Amino acid sequence: MKLRLLSYNICHGGVGRAQAIGDVIARASPDIVVLEEATRPPVIEEIARRLSMQWASVQGQSLGFLSRVPIAHYAWHRPRISRHAFLELQPAGNGGLRIFGLHLSAVHAAWTERRRGLELRALLRAISAHQQGPHVLVGDFNTLAPGELLDVRQLPARLRALVWLSGGQIRWRTIRRVLDAGYLDGFRTLHPDTPGLTFPTWNPHVRLDYVFVPSAFRPALQGSEVVTVGPVRNASDHFPLLTELDFQP
Repeated sequence: MKLRLLSYNICHGGVGRAQAIGDVIARASPDIVVLEEATRPPVIEEIARRLSMQWASVQGQSLGFLSRVPIAHYAWHRPRISRHAFLELQPAGNGGLRIFGLHLSAVHAAWTERRRGLELRALLRAISAHQQGPHVLVGDFNTLAPGELLDVRQLPARLRALVWLSGGQIRWRTIRRVLDAGYLDGFRTLHPDTPGLTFPTWNPHVRLDYVFVPSAFRPALQGSEVVTVGPVRNASDHFPLLTELDFQP
């Protein structure tokens, strides 16, 4: 099954920016969009109407979706430790493919990184029954991958203070846990030397948005790009991440 999957944090529910967000999505031409900060269902409904896509969103829940392909099943699951529920999507007629949308806790600090690690472990436990089959983890992980650096000078003063309170540096472990669990970082696998910065759109200096596939399904990973064209800077504070997948039966 060939699939164009877009992950897009639309910032505070997308209020007042439905047209710009819709224009960005239309230019990317995805089959499925996993939305983060999709907290305002009327906004998601407006975007879906503009794009003629199936949609689902719940007031106050961060994760929502838009789809051009039929979705056989979707559900939100919230492990006790998690700030945000994760979203499970199962496209129809896909050989069991599941897409898990994530939005891990925000803020660059040692204690929030520990929380993200707990959230990630809770997710992996929750989806353990599906980990041998085709599936994707995608979303805003709010953390850095191994070997990538945070330029603290780029942060607002209040966030620089949190880094200082964390001892001046943060041990970024969450993405390492994903990799150690047998997943491939989709963008970095295909672009080992490209920064792939996704946040913020007005001064990109960090990669927070990721797509992961199990290493056994490496051939399914056909492409992964940060979307920087169109009205992206007016639409949200994140650049979307577009991934092309082809899961053979």
